[in-house]
Amino acid sequence: MNESGSEHLDNPRLRGPRKRSEVLRLFLRRDKTPVTILMVAAVAGTVAGLLGVAFEKAVNWVMHLRLTGLGFFSDYWILLWPLTFVVSAVLAMFGYYLVRKFAPEAGGSGIPEIEGALEELRPVRWWRVIPVKFFGGMGTLGAGMVLGREGPTVQMGANVGKMMVDIFRLRSAEARHSLLATGAAAGLSAAFNAPLAGILFILEEMRLQFRYSLISIKAVFIGVIMSSIVFRVFNGDGAVIEVGKLANAPLNTLWLYLVLGMVFGVVGVSFNALIFRTQDMFARIHGGNLKKILIIGGILGGFCGLLGLVQPEAAGGGFALIPLAAAGKYSLLMLLFIFVVRVATTLLCFASGAPGGIFAPMLALGTLLGTAFGTAAMYFFPQYGIEPATFAIAGMGALFAGSVRAPLTGIVLVLEMTDNYQLILPMIITCLGATLMAQFLGGKPLYSAILTRTLQRQESENTEKAEAESETKGTISQDSATKTPHT
Repeated sequence: MNESGSEHLDNPRLRGPRKRSEVLRLFLRRDKTPVTILMVAAVAGTVAGLLGVAFEKAVNWVMHLRLTGLGFFSDYWILLWPLTFVVSAVLAMFGYYLVRKFAPEAGGSGIPEIEGALEELRPVRWWRVIPVKFFGGMGTLGAGMVLGREGPTVQMGANVGKMMVDIFRLRSAEARHSLLATGAAAGLSAAFNAPLAGILFILEEMRLQFRYSLISIKAVFIGVIMSSIVFRVFNGDGAVIEVGKLANAPLNTLWLYLVLGMVFGVVGVSFNALIFRTQDMFARIHGGNLKKILIIGGILGGFCGLLGLVQPEAAGGGFALIPLAAAGKYSLLMLLFIFVVRVATTLLCFASGAPGGIFAPMLALGTLLGTAFGTAAMYFFPQYGIEPATFAIAGMGALFAGSVRAPLTGIVLVLEMTDNYQLILPMIITCLGATLMAQFLGGKPLYSAILTRTLQRQESENTEKAEAESETKGTISQDSATKTPHT
């Protein structure tokens, strides 16, 4: 009996399931934190997706309300012009006021702030950044300023990740870092319906800050999946930018895409330099004074509102402009004119510190210049049978690659947004050419350079504050020594 019992226990077929169950229980006991992170990542991605969709709807609602209200005065130009300026100015000033008064870190796109937070160099105060970015962005974007909604959704998404860390009381640095990155990726996915681009943005653009680990990559994937599902529930699964299915580029035209990429490399470096100069110009003008900032914001907002009356294509984020330009609705001279005007308005709006992103304006600029290049190439090389729209699509990603220096993200983002995956080869050639030319010219990636400038300004402010405190303490000690009676 005992022998048969021992044989029964020693039977490997019977012992296997028991060992596997023990290993599974041991794994679950030891691996609770990663499982928790993944579950919270799903929640963070869902909330970030909901927030991104709500932000898009809110901005569109404000714009619709503004244009509908002004439409009642369309027959009275004497009233229409001043009302357009005042309404857009008030909306813009509302956005600037919220940012400067309650959350200065919510100014601009917010992406450099997230990069700094991943390196633990910048704070993440979600309880004030999320509402300020949401309602401030409603004001500036609703006013018709040349800004995009992707920057706000990325920053709000990352702040949602930090909010989840606090709500679920996750103490580990790994959890904080993973969920910050998860929220940022989910935010980008919710802005453009581009899940793969959201993942690549973290892995490529934030490669210096992102801590590569199996758990963090899984968390990013899960968050992006949930965010994309939320977007498609509310907006469907169609292309965000409808340009139709374009023909593939002939092999004998591929060298033109390399030339286009080199052009965009020069443009990207120049564009970044102009952004920094414009930021410095605004800093000299307002000097941090709230009233001056509001006046500047009101003038910019009002001007963009008027620009929307005169030249609607030159105002707004640019999503409505991209299909028109790609479809060949403008002449070569008109394309270049709108490009120059939108470069100026993009620089002024973004560099002023308004809450809003620069992705969408850059995509529009790339489309304009790419279409202009393709139109010129069609005239010079009629034997190639060139379709300018293919250069428009390539240009969308090329300016992003030359400025932000994230070519993979630029390629995938544009292909996902336009649903023209057959153009991947010319896209790769153009974006690679833009990146190599930007590196050759010594240009710095846009968001990294903005973060560096922010940290330098922060250090200088801390130094000035410390010097002021030391001077105050010295004055107090001298006064107390003077008042002390000598014995």
